[in-house]
Order: sequence, then structure tokens, then C-alpha cells
Amino acid sequence: QVQLVESGGDSVQAGGSLRLSCAASGENVSRKCMAWFRQSAGKEREGVAQTDTGGSATYADSVKGRFTISQAVAESSLYLQMNRLKPEDTAMYYCAAAESYYCPGRKVEARRFAYWGQGTQVTVSS
Repeated sequence: QVQLVESGGDSVQAGGSLRLSCAASGENVSRKCMAWFRQSAGKEREGVAQTDTGGSATYADSVKGRFTISQAVAESSLYLQMNRLKPEDTAMYYCAAAESYYCPGRKVEARRFAYWGQGTQVTVSS
């Protein structure tokens, strides 16, 4: 049984940094394509970044140069380092894992991910 548990969400001021963590368990999930998504009130879920153990990483244009996704297989964890945070980054952030070991495509699309965590809230004030 796959479980994904996010942590690290907090309230910060614009320009600040946060590091989100996702603890993964079950079925070699930490070796698979994993991603971060976010959803704010009244908006659709947005793919933030995805990565796999092959070293590839894909980011949404809105976070390129500010966010870094990393996967630590030995720790069964996924991380998202978020720098230079903006109020528009305010959202519930979700960790997700795919069935595949490598991330397909150049967009972070929810339909490619089978497993989801419960989310961690990030609030950025101006």
C-alpha cells in the first residue's frame, strides 16, 4: 500500500523560503516518477515540478528558477525547496507518485499520477 505524507508547510513573508518534504512508503514508490502539485482556493490543481531517478526534472514556468525538486531514494523522500516565495505561491501543496519509473512528457500532468498525499498548506503574505 502506497502512502505519501507531506510536511513543511508554513506561513512566510514574500521573499522567504520553505522546504517541503514528502515521506513515501510502499511498492518502491520512492524510485518512481514523483511530483509536487498545488491548488489554491477556486483554482484547478497545478503541476509544480516532477522528477525521477534518471535525474530529469520538469518545472512549471511560474516556479522555474525559484523552486528545486529533489528525490532521495535512500530516504524514501521527495523534497521541494522553494525560494523567493510570492503571495501567488499560496496553496495546498500535494506530493504525488506515478506507476512509472520515469516521468513522461514535458508537462506535470495530474492524470499521470496514481498516488497522492493529503497536502501541506503554504501561505505567503505580502
